[in-house]
Amino acid sequence: MEVFVVRHTPVSVGKDTCYGQSDVTLADSFLADFNFLKTKLPTDFDGIYASPMQRCQLLAEQIADNFKTDERLLEVNFGDWELKKWSEIDPDALDKWMNNFVTEAPPNGESLSDLAKRVAEFMDYLRPKKHEKVILVTHAGVIRCIWAYLLAVPLHNVFKIPVDYGSVLRFKLGENPLFDSIK
Repeated sequence: MEVFVVRHTPVSVGKDTCYGQSDVTLADSFLADFNFLKTKLPTDFDGIYASPMQRCQLLAEQIADNFKTDERLLEVNFGDWELKKWSEIDPDALDKWMNNFVTEAPPNGESLSDLAKRVAEFMDYLRPKKHEKVILVTHAGVIRCIWAYLLAVPLHNVFKIPVDYGSVLRFKLGENPLFDSIK
């Protein structure tokens, strides 16, 4: 199965804001962003899955109206930090998390390991499906965990993987996954 993984297009929230599972809106440039993005996607796909967040569902709706949502494609949950400015988060708590983000979770949130487990469960669910081409519309954290799943990248290294808004990762999901990134 050929899999195209799409990160949603830019959002209307600044880089100084912590958001993961908060339902933030897409930037005003959404339609122009989508028109560029759709040139990177196949038109002959037979399945589409999206994160339940509106920023992913709106993009999935532009691609096809018969998509399915899956909770396992949600971004990491930052818990009590959601929608706070990074500068407003307790520095000691932030340092504790940043020093061990793989296993440390923000208060009432989840760790990167929690996210990676969800992503692996989704990939294991997807693997036996009979799709020829499938599109996943999701978030940067999920995409980094997909890379980790495919390549056995240690989770503490996943933030070295750049994942831009509107980027597309393509790979073959089978016994020997083959993948590339579409710029």
